[in-house]
Amino acid sequence: MRPLRFHYGWVVIFAGLLVTIGAHGFGRMSYTLILPAMKDGLQFNYTQLGLLGTGNFVGYLLMARIGGFLAARFGPRVVISVALVLMGVTLALTGLAHTFGFAFAMRLLTGLGNGAAYVPAMALGSAWFAPERRGFATGIVSAGIGGGTMIAGLLVPAILDAYGLIGWRYAWFWLGGCVLGIAVVAALAIRSRPEELGLGQVGTPNQLGSHISPQKTAAPLDWGKVYKMGAVWFLGLVYLMYGFSYIIYMTFFAAYLVKEMGQTSAEAGRLWALVGGLSIFCGVIWGTLSDKLGRAKGAALAYVALAISYAVLALWQAPSGFLVSAIMFGLTAWSIPTIMAATAGDYVGPRLAPAGLGFITLFFGIGQASGPAVGGFLADATRSFGGPFLLATGVSLLGAILSLFLKPIRSDRP
Repeated sequence: MRPLRFHYGWVVIFAGLLVTIGAHGFGRMSYTLILPAMKDGLQFNYTQLGLLGTGNFVGYLLMARIGGFLAARFGPRVVISVALVLMGVTLALTGLAHTFGFAFAMRLLTGLGNGAAYVPAMALGSAWFAPERRGFATGIVSAGIGGGTMIAGLLVPAILDAYGLIGWRYAWFWLGGCVLGIAVVAALAIRSRPEELGLGQVGTPNQLGSHISPQKTAAPLDWGKVYKMGAVWFLGLVYLMYGFSYIIYMTFFAAYLVKEMGQTSAEAGRLWALVGGLSIFCGVIWGTLSDKLGRAKGAALAYVALAISYAVLALWQAPSGFLVSAIMFGLTAWSIPTIMAATAGDYVGPRLAPAGLGFITLFFGIGQASGPAVGGFLADATRSFGGPFLLATGVSLLGAILSLFLKPIRSDRP
């Protein structure tokens, strides 16, 4: 009887977890907490601050699509490592900003690195795990978003307090250094496909096989499969609803509590850390739920829960309401990216999973790029964040309806 051995796929998945901690947790979610201090330090209005978020997401949008195809061509290991280096450098340089143009450029470049790192990392589950475990594995990777958010929620307020008016600059320096460290780990630990080590996917009968030939990189002709599937286009439309709605909540959460509701930065930071802590396992929970119930029902339930969290924040204007909203959002925050990544792998197969996820992330990025600008404009026009949060609620409910029409297609061809 062959002895059981530890599968290297678990090393790859937990390296992917670190990548999402840096790419999303530090590169994106930290901006929510730094935003109020940047507003005071640079004298920007909310429209400008929203545009900084938009610049980040435009960069993400451009590279998420390209990065997915680059990962399918050259392998996730190379693409992720280079992308994290770009992120680390530009995060640190954001701390040197004195003008809107420079800050916008740095956030744009950080977004480019974010998209190129995050999309291949989220597709690692499709490459290394069988379909029955794909949602669970992808959920582990997405847990890094919550982990990074929690760490940022504890770290950033402490840095802001320690350095006073220029604390926001040191926050960017620290975050950039952390991402560069993660880049080193990713380069050492990640392997692109199990065939490189003579292994099968985790959960398959030959998962520890020693006679598996390495797969060839997907040829350009194969990529046409991604564009030709109508189901993939519709999946992108569903993903757009999440991109637009969640980012309004994420971008203006702390600004709403501090500037409109009179909470302190420390109080907002603690709630943000709670969001991050609760969301660490939400990807695993919702990914596994979608494995059991199906992607359509899982996504619809997640969208409804997210919509409730947005509405509660807008309408229940009390510390208890803020707490309820944070708890609900934390338990559901990364559910949709997890389900979308698993569904993309179902549709196009493990080898093209990075390209498939990159393609639907184009739609997600459109939502993300427009959400902060629209939300910031509404906040300036109405002098309140209630309107933007209610808009996010409606868009999320539309996402729930569209999710019910997702087709249960599965393609496991290499």
